[in-house]
Amino acid sequence: MKGEFHAPDLFHEFFPGFVDGNGESHNLWLSDFAGGLFALDRLMFVRLLCVVAIIVFFVLAMRNPKKVPGKFQSMAEMLLDFVRIHIAEDILGKKEGRRFLPLITTIFMLALFMNLPSVIPFLNISPNARIGMPLVMALMGYIAMIYAGAKRYGFFRFLKSSVVVPNIPWFLHILVVPIEFFSTFILRPATLAIRLMANMLSGHLILVLLFSATNFFFWQFNGWMAVSGLTLIAAVAFTLFELLVIFLQAYIFSLLTAVYIELSLHADEH
Repeated sequence: MKGEFHAPDLFHEFFPGFVDGNGESHNLWLSDFAGGLFALDRLMFVRLLCVVAIIVFFVLAMRNPKKVPGKFQSMAEMLLDFVRIHIAEDILGKKEGRRFLPLITTIFMLALFMNLPSVIPFLNISPNARIGMPLVMALMGYIAMIYAGAKRYGFFRFLKSSVVVPNIPWFLHILVVPIEFFSTFILRPATLAIRLMANMLSGHLILVLLFSATNFFFWQFNGWMAVSGLTLIAAVAFTLFELLVIFLQAYIFSLLTAVYIELSLHADEH
């Protein structure tokens, strides 16, 4: 009995609904219902599971809050206080932090809970490893960033303050203004989305390779079986590291969202 090594196949996972040579669509559920209007692939189903998990967690935690909190309430309060104190208020201050706290908290919780399936058995992949959800969260932060600046200064004054660098020779504006516009209004949301997606996708690939290698080497029934122990140890160690990445990426995403909002609120100090 020999093991076989199967390299990760991202095509079916990340491009759902592909049509084979026989004209049949694959990897979509409910594709025949209502003309495919409610069709789901596995990653979209995991996203919905994560949203349900967030709702259930906070309903259980906050349905009957007590002065001496229970387990769920303590966990919920710890997460909420972390976002409020260490992200919103640290970056935006108490007044503006309270104003944008619902948005920042929503982004943090979505990123955190949707990163977790990366290490959950039978799910094994974060929905954030595909660009859709990171892009949605980045657009949420992007809209908030523009809203914050436009609300304080007016849209055109905010736009001017964001792209025009004062006290430089006039002819340099020909070069600087496009660079500042690209950096502020295109690069910021793009890097937010791509950073999260790339980190979760690379973590998924490394875990797949390590556990696949463990399976491959173990079933050789020869000297290579010893290598399976090393790859298993590496896989477990990287899983623990992935738990850190899961939290860290949610933190970085929400932190940068707060930073971009803060920069918009002080665009005239450019």
